Amino acid sequence: MVQRNDALTSFPDDGIAVVAGATGGIGAAFVRALEASGRFSRVVAAARSNDVALDLLDPCAIADFASSLKGERIRLVIDATGFLHDEERMPEKSWRDLDAGHMAYSYAVNAIGPALLMQHLLPLLPREGKAAFVTLSARVGSIGDNRIGGWYSYRASKAALNQIMRCASIELGRRWREALCVAMHPGTVHSPLTQPFAKSGLNVREPDVAVNEMLAVIDGLTSEESGGFFDYRGERLPW
Repeated sequence: MVQRNDALTSFPDDGIAVVAGATGGIGAAFVRALEASGRFSRVVAAARSNDVALDLLDPCAIADFASSLKGERIRLVIDATGFLHDEERMPEKSWRDLDAGHMAYSYAVNAIGPALLMQHLLPLLPREGKAAFVTLSARVGSIGDNRIGGWYSYRASKAALNQIMRCASIELGRRWREALCVAMHPGTVHSPLTQPFAKSGLNVREPDVAVNEMLAVIDGLTSEESGGFFDYRGERLPW
């Protein structure tokens, strides 16, 4: 288990933090917590509907967003984006529910978008001092932990995200010795994404609680943990 810490003291105070998906329940809580920490000179809150526009379905928009941050010292990136369901598409209970469009959209949001975000933002991390790229994955993306099936598109797209992150972390470690790239499972957090499943006996936590737990774990991570898959308690999860 990774050692937890209650403050972001492991990060130098000379840089900025970036939150992608800043208007979601977890993303907005990350913005609040990072601003309150006083550890970063500013927090860039990016989302499709925010003043700082970022659409993970638009490769050009991702490239433009990264270009706007060149010259900044990016100490922490939180990718809090993701898709589980909407008004028309719910997680599949059976292979009978599989739909090509639903699967493609899940991969686009949960895997391809974050991959392009890594492509453009990882090279901007400082070469000295701790810097981290954290992408929110999900325990259900673990192949080894899958015992009940279902949720085909979400599970598969998060598994793909985990593999993409792992590849990126290896490349990152070749030149950025103190930087890290990890996937993190936030647990079940009260938000529009989890609302339809809140009555299923899950331990549903408020976003601010979940974010403080995750930031404590992130603060304790070192470059030796780069490429890992952790939950909000700092425990490693199986692939």
